[in-house]
Amino acid sequence: MTATLIDGKALAAQLRAGVAERAGALRAAGRLPTLAVILVGADPASQVYVRNKIAACEQAGIRSLHETYGAELREAELLGRIHALNHDDSVHGILVQLPLPPHIDSQRVIEAISPRKDVDGFHVANAGALMVGRPGLRPCTPLGCVRMLEHIGLGDLRGRHAVVVGRSNIVGKPMAMLLLGMNATVTIAHSGTPDLAETCRRADVLVAAIGRPRMIGADMIKPGAAVLDVGINRLDDGKLCGDVDFEAAREVAGWITPVPGGVGPMTIALLLSNTLQACEQLA
Repeated sequence: MTATLIDGKALAAQLRAGVAERAGALRAAGRLPTLAVILVGADPASQVYVRNKIAACEQAGIRSLHETYGAELREAELLGRIHALNHDDSVHGILVQLPLPPHIDSQRVIEAISPRKDVDGFHVANAGALMVGRPGLRPCTPLGCVRMLEHIGLGDLRGRHAVVVGRSNIVGKPMAMLLLGMNATVTIAHSGTPDLAETCRRADVLVAAIGRPRMIGADMIKPGAAVLDVGINRLDDGKLCGDVDFEAAREVAGWITPVPGGVGPMTIALLLSNTLQACEQLA
C-alpha cells in the first residue's frame, strides 16, 4: 500500500479562493476586512511566518496592519496597544505572533485580545466555547486538519478511533475537541503515555503534534489510517521534516500529509477564513 497524499497546498488554494470571494462581497458592502499582526522581537522564524501571513492577506483582499516592535517592548505597552485595537472598529482580527520575549507573559497577552477578534482561537473564551460546542473562533491548525479530513471523505468519524499525539493548548487539546465533534472516539497521547506505539496503532485517524522529528514510525501506524502530520522540524542539514517518518509511513497509511506542503498551508488559509468570520460577525 502507498498512501494517498493529502495536498495541503491545493486544498488551501481552494479555500483561499473562497475567502477572496467572500472578502470581495464584504468590500462591496462597504466593509474592508482587516487583520492586525503584531511582531515583537526579531525571531527569524516568526519574521517568515508574519511575512507569509501578510502576503496571504493581500492576495485574498484582506487589509493587513503590520506592527513590529523591538524585543525590549514592555508588556504594559503591548497590552495597551492590544486594548486600542480591541476598540478600533476598523480592525476585525488581532494576531500576536508567538513566541514572545521571555519578559512578556504570552497567556496574559492572549487573554487581552477581544474574543471576537481572536483569529488564532486561543482566548479562553473561544477555548471554552469549543469545549461545550458553542460557536466561536477555532484554532487555525486543528481546523485545517478537520477540513483535510472532510476533503478525503472523513467528515463523520462515527465508529472510528482518533489518536492525537500531543496535548498543547494550540493544537493537541483543540484537535481532540474538534474530533469529538466529528463523532470520533478520541485518545490524547503524550510523553507519559505507556506503550505509545500500541496506542497509535489503534488509530483510524492519527494526528502527530509533538515537535519531535520523525518520531512516529511505520510500526506505529494502523494500515489504511489517515495520518495528519502537524509537526515542522528543521534538521541539521537545513531541511524540514515532520513528526512522522514520511517515507516509511506512506507505505502503511491510507492517507498522509507531507511536510512541507501539508497542514502548514491550511493553517494560513483558515487564519484568513477566521478573519472574515470575525468581520462578518462584527458587521
